[in-house]
Amino acid sequence: MNAPAVLVDDVSKKFRMYHEQNNSLKSMLMRGRRSIHDDFWALNNISFEVPSGSTFGLIGKNGSGKSTLLKCLARILQPESGTITANGRQASLLEVGSGFHPELSGRENIFLNGSILGMSKKEVTRKFDEIVAFSGVEKFIDQPVKNYSSGMYVRLGFSVAVSVTPDILVVDEVLAVGDATFQKRCRNKFKEMKADGQTVILVSHSMNTVKEMCDQVAWLDAGKLRQTGPAEAVIKAYSATV
Repeated sequence: MNAPAVLVDDVSKKFRMYHEQNNSLKSMLMRGRRSIHDDFWALNNISFEVPSGSTFGLIGKNGSGKSTLLKCLARILQPESGTITANGRQASLLEVGSGFHPELSGRENIFLNGSILGMSKKEVTRKFDEIVAFSGVEKFIDQPVKNYSSGMYVRLGFSVAVSVTPDILVVDEVLAVGDATFQKRCRNKFKEMKADGQTVILVSHSMNTVKEMCDQVAWLDAGKLRQTGPAEAVIKAYSATV
């Protein structure tokens, strides 16, 4: 049997919620180095496998821990405990404009973002026209991206991310931004990636999108894994609670 694309094993992540801050030198000296805080567990003993070559969905209400888990998958955050093992080259698109410099043009950011994702200048040059065509921002490619709309940001970022030809692509709500034409391009691209044996992990609040795109789904609730399994069964269970 093939090894899973991603193995999440007993992962927990906490954040400190501070009740008071040392806003002055006097308050800092009075309190010393003590801080008054609670530990908020955004993820609590999460374990599941993402099969290779699948499209895997993460669902749950706002605040359920989905974004925290994606950031752990992308190595932006380090879990308190547990491990995440990714088998293959990974690219992540977690927020609008991630990896872009606002003062640089779309053209310059393609080369910058491509290098961050591990592509050589020669490789980016070879794929440049394809990236721009997929994003649909040809007319604005030499304008600073600070003037782009959020939709243009995401389209260009997604286009660069998929051009890396990653074994694993992690995306957060990319289909929620952009017009119907771009959403259709994304769906078709995900299908192409799956046919090529690549793995996609995505977060979406649209159950129709998840049902259409995903083979398996993990349902997070208040930092805990409620259910994982075939998409239709998990979506049905989740929808019954909403």
